[in-house]
Amino acid sequence: MAVLEVNFVSEALMRTVPMYVILPADKLPLPGESRPEVKPFKTLYLLHGVIGNYTDWLYGTRIQRWAEEKNLAVVMPSGDNSGYLDQAASNNYYGEFVGKELVDITRRMFRLSDRREDTFIGGLSMGGAGALRCGLKYADTFGCIAALSSAFACEHFDRLTESGMYFTQKRSYAQAIYGEDLEAAAKSDINPRVLVENMQKNGDKFPEIYMACGLQDGLLEDNRRFVEFLKARSIEVTYDEEAGSHEWDFWDRQIKKVIDWLPLDEARAGRSSGNVGLGINK
Repeated sequence: MAVLEVNFVSEALMRTVPMYVILPADKLPLPGESRPEVKPFKTLYLLHGVIGNYTDWLYGTRIQRWAEEKNLAVVMPSGDNSGYLDQAASNNYYGEFVGKELVDITRRMFRLSDRREDTFIGGLSMGGAGALRCGLKYADTFGCIAALSSAFACEHFDRLTESGMYFTQKRSYAQAIYGEDLEAAAKSDINPRVLVENMQKNGDKFPEIYMACGLQDGLLEDNRRFVEFLKARSIEVTYDEEAGSHEWDFWDRQIKKVIDWLPLDEARAGRSSGNVGLGINK
């Protein structure tokens, strides 16, 4: 399994940005097995949460091992604390960066499939909402969306003040991310609910959607409400709840479920440290 750290100049962000890429190009077959067919990799674009960066998923979960088993490429960019939204005033077009530029440049860099049905997006918390928003807005690119413990900020704009204990709870932070007029933002396609309604009006094809949230997570009710919103509009969604809060043990379990849910190759082990296939039992 190759793990690559890549720095490249982004036109959407107008600066050099980093990403990790998991690429199962060097997978060694077990003794007696043939090498797998060489073909473009199915790809998961995986987004981090607030105060995180492109290293989070690699160090917080076992995504590397599971991606290798299923011959899945995984691209993990940095999104800062942007909400993965376009912010013209600061020339930070994070939505366009994830939904268009990142897909295009990684396909040019690596042997990745350019088919919609082989291209997926997922994330946790801020990245879960970002995956929903980017996956729906660029639904012609992404065939599947996986949103874990999603932070639906638009649901709470009317309650925000400057007395929030955490910076993401302050009205000024929301205005920096979503725009000064939060009421107008909630009615725009920044809001995943508006995107869903617009897509249905246009007769657009929806990606497959997987959502999950922990039973002890403060965002549980928001996630339940969004699932019910989708179901009320006859949009299929696979939804999972299990014990867990807003933490990495939950996301580690869930990303395994996501990989099992995605339309990937059958799991196939390869030789790696601790798995050399020597048959030492006697």
